[in-house]
Amino acid sequence: MATPRIELRQLHIDDYQQLRQSMIEAYENWQGAHWQEKHLKRLLEIFPEGQLGILVDGKVVGSALSIIVELGSYGQQHTYEQITGHFTFDTHDPDGDVLYGIEVFIHPEFRGMRLARRLYDARKELCERLDLRAIVFGGRIPNYHEHQDELTPRAYIEKVRLREIFDPVLTFQTANDFHVKRIMKGYMPDDAESGEYAVLLQWDNIYYTPPAKRVTGEVRLGLVQWQMRPYRSTGELFNQIEYFVDAVAGYKCDFVLFPEFFNAPLMAPFNDQPSHIAVRELADFTARIRDYFQELAVSYNINIITGSMPELKGDKLLNVGYLCRRDGSSERYVKLHVTPDEASSWGMQGGDFLRTFDTDCGKIGVLICYDVEFPELPRLLADEGMKILFVPFLTDTQNGYMRVRNCAAARAVENECYVAIAGSVGNLPKVHNMDIQFAQSMVFTPCDFAFPTNGVKAEATPNTEMILIADVDLMRLKQLHRFGSVRNLRDRRKDLFELRYKPNDKA
Repeated sequence: MATPRIELRQLHIDDYQQLRQSMIEAYENWQGAHWQEKHLKRLLEIFPEGQLGILVDGKVVGSALSIIVELGSYGQQHTYEQITGHFTFDTHDPDGDVLYGIEVFIHPEFRGMRLARRLYDARKELCERLDLRAIVFGGRIPNYHEHQDELTPRAYIEKVRLREIFDPVLTFQTANDFHVKRIMKGYMPDDAESGEYAVLLQWDNIYYTPPAKRVTGEVRLGLVQWQMRPYRSTGELFNQIEYFVDAVAGYKCDFVLFPEFFNAPLMAPFNDQPSHIAVRELADFTARIRDYFQELAVSYNINIITGSMPELKGDKLLNVGYLCRRDGSSERYVKLHVTPDEASSWGMQGGDFLRTFDTDCGKIGVLICYDVEFPELPRLLADEGMKILFVPFLTDTQNGYMRVRNCAAARAVENECYVAIAGSVGNLPKVHNMDIQFAQSMVFTPCDFAFPTNGVKAEATPNTEMILIADVDLMRLKQLHRFGSVRNLRDRRKDLFELRYKPNDKA
């Protein structure tokens, strides 16, 4: 007899028919365990490396399917439907801490070839490579129905551990270094063989290294409500910038947010020129200011969102800003929708790229002022995993401010995220088109039981120079995504409508 050829690899959607046939044979007494093609397709979309198949002579005879979750969001008593999001797998969280096994099976004809062990070894390697702290899953106890009249689940598990009773699943798991965490009732209501019980099993990754700062917990935000005032030099502007960075860093903030066009006072020497010329003179300062912000981010150990400044890219005048991270790196963002006044007075144009930014506190987004009034943009960022949206703004009247404020508050609810807005106050009588400013900087939250009733975490005093400090809890967002009174992101009718971003190849 020829030696069979065994291959272990990631599954493909084309494997489904062979996979289904093996499932039917593996679960001949439990038809409810058969996965549909749409389930495999979804898993391959969100976490392809977690979907493993094992082939014998080219035929798929078994698989191990997994997702990543933040186990603390569910606790040790949960059901299979809860952990899989009612089989939508929306519970998959790339920032989670455990690899959660949702399926392992081998075709009966190929049992005894140690194929399941290969799948588990591959899972362990994946867990180590992704630096997750453990593999966890709810294990069936399929032979329990033979003993449930005389043994409690606890007694049955103990006898399996002592090798007095053989259970095809639990005996195998304990032999592979998995330990029992607890017994779960009602884990799979259709699993009559297990008496609807399951055992929460865990394998610990001894190589796990917790990140310096996990994306679960409080993040401290510092908002600068900036007073417009004349400056005789860039040195005076830099002194004012450092003053606020120093003050906010003193409160151990993770981020500091500056307003839109906070550097406008530097246009005063060019006030005798037309506005569209003066703003281009202001653009000459942008690179120097950006470099200075980058130095401050490192020296004060804080992530800086630099508000926005004019920038010339060829003949195109843009409204841009920078995320200056405390690790020394930086990235650029650009205003996509310019206001009619920006276009007519300055000849400013909108940018053509949108993206989220990775930070040591999770994914963030930045939209400049008017952009937050277009709900499609924050929704696209939320789909990429944005947890905090920063909005530097500049408004001259209360009408303009209320548009920004109300839209920002709505974006927090719609996208289940935090939104921080920061603006400037005061007057600049010697700068055309920048005469007056009105602002009240704020931090908005979703509206649910874990958050303020009015959706306002913190608010500054209107039209007063000050800093605003607020702590936001990213774990509460994770709880909201899964267990909120309403779930705006999850409950969207994607069968009826969709939103997509058309990236510009020149971005």
